[in-house]
Amino acid sequence: MPILYTLKNEVLEANKNLERLGLVTFTWGNVSGIDREEGIVVIKPSGVPYNELKVDHMVVIDLDGNIIEGDLKPSSDTQTHLILYKNFPNIGGVCHTHSLWATSYAQANIGIPVYGTTHADHFRGEIPCSRPYTDEEIKGDYEANTGRLIVDTFRKINEDQIPGVLVASHGPFTWGVDANDAVQNSRVLEFIAEAAYRTSLLNSNISEINVNLIDKHFLRKHGDSAYYGQDSK
Repeated sequence: MPILYTLKNEVLEANKNLERLGLVTFTWGNVSGIDREEGIVVIKPSGVPYNELKVDHMVVIDLDGNIIEGDLKPSSDTQTHLILYKNFPNIGGVCHTHSLWATSYAQANIGIPVYGTTHADHFRGEIPCSRPYTDEEIKGDYEANTGRLIVDTFRKINEDQIPGVLVASHGPFTWGVDANDAVQNSRVLEFIAEAAYRTSLLNSNISEINVNLIDKHFLRKHGDSAYYGQDSK
């Protein structure tokens, strides 16, 4: 199945990029990708070092989490990924890390305000932090409840315009049009988190930038009126 093989390679490279981009320590992260027409998801196997990953290690599952192909256990965060795919219809890839700066904000239980245009180029507003887990969510179907917690956080937020979240006391999740885009958004989120922290140290009275400046920078890169970069031929 050529499409499946292509997706497995894409997800393999996206996972390897987590280490190349300095977003993970040990095996603390995972990326998945979805083929919506086929109703299948490809995800990293649990606990396998990135430098040992091969295309045949990628685990293929359906949207109910049943293994279709693969000899290894899928990521322990699989159910979180599946909840996001079921609730965010436009996404094609999901990424989860415990990158230092974004995780610091998650552990502090605070979102990342828009302090500058670098943030606004990629996220059209504050990157939110979820509410804390309840005891019932922790003791129950924890990974699925993590996904539900993210979905609940985005009830009034456009996930296509803010492709990332900080799960309180846990860490960041990002998504994108495919697996590689999800990883790129994770790297951008990490940069923004570090820049926001440094900004707040330099000026403790700093406030978010003008909403019109946020919109200007986001919309010049995204949407029908975008004009950044070269026209596709």
